[in-house]
Amino acid sequence: MAEQKEKLFSEFEPISTEAWIAKITADLKGVPFEKKLIWKTGEGFNANPFYRLEDLEGLKTTTSLPGEFPYVRGTKKDNNWKVRQDIQVVDFKAANEKAVDVLTKGVTSLGFAFKGDDVNAENLATLLKGINPEVVELNFSTCLCKSDKLVVILAELFKANGYDLGKCTGSVNFDPFKKPLLKGKKNETWVEKAIALLDAGKALPGYRVLAVNACLLNNAGAYIAQELGYALAWGNELLAKLTDAGRTVDEVAKSIKFNFGISSNYFMEIAKFRAARWLWAEIVSAYKPACECACKMVAHAQTSGWNMTIFDAHVNLLRSQTETMSAAIAGVDSITVRPFDEAFETPDDFSERIARNQQLLLKEECHFDKVVDPAAGSYTVEVFTNSIADVAWKLFLEVEEKGGFGLLANTGEIQKEVNTSNEARHKAIATRRETLLGTNQFPNFTEVANDKIKKESAACCCHNKECGPSEVTALDFSRGASDFEDLRLATEKSEKTPKVFMLTIGNLAMRLARSQFSCNFFACAGYKTIDNLGFDTVEAGIEAAVEAGADIVVLCSSDDEYAEYAPAAFKALAGRALFVVAGAPACMEDLKSQGIETFIHVKSNVLETLQEFNAKLGI
Repeated sequence: MAEQKEKLFSEFEPISTEAWIAKITADLKGVPFEKKLIWKTGEGFNANPFYRLEDLEGLKTTTSLPGEFPYVRGTKKDNNWKVRQDIQVVDFKAANEKAVDVLTKGVTSLGFAFKGDDVNAENLATLLKGINPEVVELNFSTCLCKSDKLVVILAELFKANGYDLGKCTGSVNFDPFKKPLLKGKKNETWVEKAIALLDAGKALPGYRVLAVNACLLNNAGAYIAQELGYALAWGNELLAKLTDAGRTVDEVAKSIKFNFGISSNYFMEIAKFRAARWLWAEIVSAYKPACECACKMVAHAQTSGWNMTIFDAHVNLLRSQTETMSAAIAGVDSITVRPFDEAFETPDDFSERIARNQQLLLKEECHFDKVVDPAAGSYTVEVFTNSIADVAWKLFLEVEEKGGFGLLANTGEIQKEVNTSNEARHKAIATRRETLLGTNQFPNFTEVANDKIKKESAACCCHNKECGPSEVTALDFSRGASDFEDLRLATEKSEKTPKVFMLTIGNLAMRLARSQFSCNFFACAGYKTIDNLGFDTVEAGIEAAVEAGADIVVLCSSDDEYAEYAPAAFKALAGRALFVVAGAPACMEDLKSQGIETFIHVKSNVLETLQEFNAKLGI
């Protein structure tokens, strides 16, 4: 059969890349291929619309195998990632009951976060009652100053209960750069605490007690290659400082856990995790470890908080599902799916259950855990893996040349660069070059959200004893949707919801297309839109708009007809409502000279335009 297939395919002559591009260019009817189809990513490289086998020539990633250095295809020969659920601990007994319950529902990894003042043997015994640390991965987050004490208590507790400490797995989230990144508070004296933690951690060899929380960068709007480049520099800072302090590279490297975020950029995220393992292996290898196993990255992934939305919140499920898929395909060690309602309220049992099941569906029904690195050999993924690796590596070297991650975090340079990316992505969302479904594109016209927002601000883990005033720039965690949400919530709180009337006239196809575009445009601010099938005359449309009590009248027609209809409609309206033309016709400058000021089209800054309307309407 194989020979028959080979003979069959041999009857077809191969088609060159040049031939494909020529055919595509012909179909584009004169529009430049590079302008129309080359994707200008935010990652520092351009992406082609298609790739071919020839694009893989010379790439190192295509020759490696799963479980083998440099681990681009995975650090192990299976893909059975751990399903993790994180629990914010306020009451230790209640947290234990919740943990024991979710362990019967598919969870295989738990994350506990609690205050440093609560670190004692009694509380931990209560928290872990009925939980087998040899079977369940346990992850803890508390104040830096109590991390070594936490590990000592855990080791004593596990030993007292007869567990094999060598079989217990988990992590302690000791992150010396959390304070400068989150609070803008310098932390330059962390090495001594880290050494004490490494000493304590010897009792639990299966625990990773040093953290690289690149997820913070992701949640602050960093680009993918930027998150990876800084994560590598972050990990290298731990390696460099602690080996300089006398610890072996094997000891330090085997104590580091990477916690990444996952954006909705599906193929890029698959490539990111593959590149992350590869580059980290190369970095650790440069320190000459005694065991090659020290070069293996342990990576936890959590779905993004940056692209979660308050409005049309169930779309968060779609975003987090594709994010989870990309991390699972890429072969991470564990995944946390953030509940879809996390942006506006404390997640309830239902949203947490759905979040768990998002992973379980991938395992039990889609069998994602049955294939190691299924993306290998994909021309696109292989090229993206190398492209992201190149950009991230350049950023890593740049950070090292400037003095390392610690120095730049404590001066605020890392934060400023990430915040700049956040601003750029907010602008992309404002102009719809980046889409958040239900927020800046295709919003739910009738939805209101003020009453459902019940989210309380997170408490500081150290009760603000150590935070104090900011010394350097902190990360900006404003979500991508926040500007649009502020705009729409302001409309909700106003005494009157503005009415936007579509004056549809003339060419049937164009007026329908532009009325739909305009309805979506103004609904992003929570305005009430009134669409129409069409009017015979401009005067009839204006009369209907005034009768409907319209605050804004949008003329929807074709470019050719605007020269006639727009001046007539503007004159007939006579200032009784704001007047808008849907489109950017060739006669736009002439219309402006007649007093028509506002035009909305695909190149408009949607956010700024709607903010201007809110101001004009007194919202």
